[in-house]
Amino acid sequence: MGVVAELILIRHGQSAANVAFPRADAQGLLESGLSGRDTDVELTGLGLEQARAVGRWLAGLPGGALPEVVITSPYLRARDTWRIAAEGLSLPAPKTDDRLVDRLTGELEMLTEAAIRLRFPDEPARFEQEGEYVYRPPGGETFDDIAVRLTSFLDDLNRDHAGERVLVVAHDSVVLVLRRVIEGLDWHRVAEIVAQAGQVRNASITSFKDSSGRLVLDRYNTVDHLE
Repeated sequence: MGVVAELILIRHGQSAANVAFPRADAQGLLESGLSGRDTDVELTGLGLEQARAVGRWLAGLPGGALPEVVITSPYLRARDTWRIAAEGLSLPAPKTDDRLVDRLTGELEMLTEAAIRLRFPDEPARFEQEGEYVYRPPGGETFDDIAVRLTSFLDDLNRDHAGERVLVVAHDSVVLVLRRVIEGLDWHRVAEIVAQAGQVRNASITSFKDSSGRLVLDRYNTVDHLE
């Protein structure tokens, strides 16, 4: 089976949750100020600007480098990032794929750290003991679960779009775990990457290119287009 010619991974622009939860956690608040589901969290004003910057980056690519296939997470912040980035550009209509959702945190979804300690007092210690990549939130996913669904996604992508340029707009967990899947990394190496390069940044670009039938990392977590 062949592989896609290029796989471009873009994290969504800054979301309201990216601002509200760090602020609430720093103050020890039980409420973030956001309501509703994670899937419906909107972009901030900065997130909108970041999406426009992605659009300017796309507009500057030569015709032979533009994506031929676009797939987004079904979450609003990912769909809106692409919608804004693609404005005024002759690019393919996006599809969504449920396998590109952010990490599912189950009963901990949309809870601040203080709220988790109050409602699920055993979970912080279990998280510390097991580690981020092994820990399973109540009713949620481990990172290995994410790897399983992304392996399935990548297999289908390479089968259905071999030789094509594909762009994906999704989440930090998707970008990071696709590196694990594509490069065959263990979680220790993934943790080293995070320690060295930091978290996957909003509206950052990561890409892989076909090299003799295998995908090879071309760039990771770059944000030059945002400056």
